[in-house]
Amino acid sequence: MTRSSFSRRGFLAAGVPAIVPARVFARPAPNDLIQVGQLGCGRIARASELPGVLRHSGIARVVAVCDVDSVRLADGKEFVESYYARQGVAARAAVRTYADYRQMIEDKSIDAIAISTPDHWHAQPAMEAALAGKDVYLQKPASLTIREGRQMADAVKRSGRILQLGSQQRSDLQFRLACELVRNGRIGKITEIFVGLPVDPSGEEEPEMPVPPNLDYHAWLGCTPMVYYTEKRVHPQSPDIKKRYDRPGWLRCEQFGAGMITGWGSHHIDIAHWAMGVEHTGPVEIEAAAEFPKKGLWDVHGGFHVRARYANGATMYISEKYPNGVKFIGEDGWIWVTRGRYRAGEPAEGQPRSHTLDASDLKMLRAGVKDGEIRLHASPNGDHHLDWLTSIRTRQQPAAPVEDGHRSCSACLLAHAVMKLGRRLRWDP
Repeated sequence: MTRSSFSRRGFLAAGVPAIVPARVFARPAPNDLIQVGQLGCGRIARASELPGVLRHSGIARVVAVCDVDSVRLADGKEFVESYYARQGVAARAAVRTYADYRQMIEDKSIDAIAISTPDHWHAQPAMEAALAGKDVYLQKPASLTIREGRQMADAVKRSGRILQLGSQQRSDLQFRLACELVRNGRIGKITEIFVGLPVDPSGEEEPEMPVPPNLDYHAWLGCTPMVYYTEKRVHPQSPDIKKRYDRPGWLRCEQFGAGMITGWGSHHIDIAHWAMGVEHTGPVEIEAAAEFPKKGLWDVHGGFHVRARYANGATMYISEKYPNGVKFIGEDGWIWVTRGRYRAGEPAEGQPRSHTLDASDLKMLRAGVKDGEIRLHASPNGDHHLDWLTSIRTRQQPAAPVEDGHRSCSACLLAHAVMKLGRRLRWDP
């Protein structure tokens, strides 16, 4: 398939296979390295996915990269090859490049695909990769819509492949401990959860610009509506490699994602679900209010407030006005958790409270979880990518499996829909 045939609509016509030949499910021999292809060579790939696989060179190797921007594609190839060169692994220096992700998926020598693309290019390639017999690491949020997320989750489960969502907080000690303490009743019956998320700024109208020759803009748009190109709608095109991987403008455009309600919500709402044990369901009622820009290119939500009620009686409140993190309130106390450095047993007696993990009674944090109590999935060394690679070997589910990721994303997308509707919505999860 040529680059020019990879159009906005062409991938839909190609479809995905309904019946997958048994040969595609053959696994590499136990002593073989897992052969990984990287789809998307942008900011997150360079900061997370590529280093996350490269540092485990005894288990896996990155053998191919793919991007619709030829400059980013070349940068991605150089990123991988230079890493292996510094490690003195000459045999792994040659990295294949693809402009069309479907060609990379068709490469039978590749065992697994890591996907770090804009949100509107999450579900489709993940589904195709799984149905082609490849295991998948997928950046969150799981999908752009609830329907495509459901289709993807079902397809992955039918395929028997491993899919790990990039909900890496599940691999962080403080989040797992907070969830285990909640599940084991340390704060009694959960009544309320407060989730704090950031928001994005709005922006002015941006004039149409010529599409850079290095960018296949039609392929980048995928199945979303055709709109004129301007750099702040897509990603930076700076000659300075550092500025080239600054935060992209597409994150602030509703056509390609729902804003921080899915961007950060997929992290924190996922933790709230994990703690309550509702990761395979969702809210039964939701209402919200939000501010949206009246003009300008960047049109995702601004300030917002969401109230979601669950069948277990708990109510979740989500707003940019709360501190960034998750606070669980129960009948017997509370637990607060957010990102940051944390070590087991902190804070010690006489030490100040931690900004990362806190509770109404610090003794519960120091005591931890006892033998025989509920324990959640613990990633090896707290490493989310190593957990994925280990799951590929063991064929056991990873820390953030596809159904959990879809359900967390669905709650976020429901909140976004209600922000737009401006009225209460009842939901059958």
